Amino acid sequence: MKEKIRGRVWRFPSNVDTDQIIPAEYLVMADPVELGKHAFEKARPNFARSVKPGDIIVADNNFGSGSSREHAPRALIGCGISCVIAKSFARIFFRNSINIGLTLVECDVEAKEGEEVEVDFKKGVVKNLASGKEFKFKPLPEFLIELIESGGLVEYVKKQLGE
Repeated sequence: MKEKIRGRVWRFPSNVDTDQIIPAEYLVMADPVELGKHAFEKARPNFARSVKPGDIIVADNNFGSGSSREHAPRALIGCGISCVIAKSFARIFFRNSINIGLTLVECDVEAKEGEEVEVDFKKGVVKNLASGKEFKFKPLPEFLIELIESGGLVEYVKKQLGE
């Protein structure tokens, strides 16, 4: 995980659920890249074709609500999303995302779709590069950064066991 990342913003409202992120008919897939081709297929049909590696989702409250499925964060990783910033996350989505290595930041950020933001994980700051405004969040703990850098919980444990 880089100390800082920059990306183009995709803006989402409150209560985006896992069914919107990846429709149920694709839950038979496991490959993140294949899942990513169908991210937000019904909610935002052009999303998967338009998203670029490194893009960042900025959302309001309760992002990832609904069914407990690891496919949702996998689809976001598979289509190139580098980070999801939201005012709050559904707890199970938060845990699933961390477990598979998707970086999440809880922060209230003012950014419009298409603007670019920079996230400094160590300082705990999101900067909107269009407006110059900065938004603070609690910096990620070192163990969480290491877990995400490892590619998620399974890869982290393998690394710890020397496999």
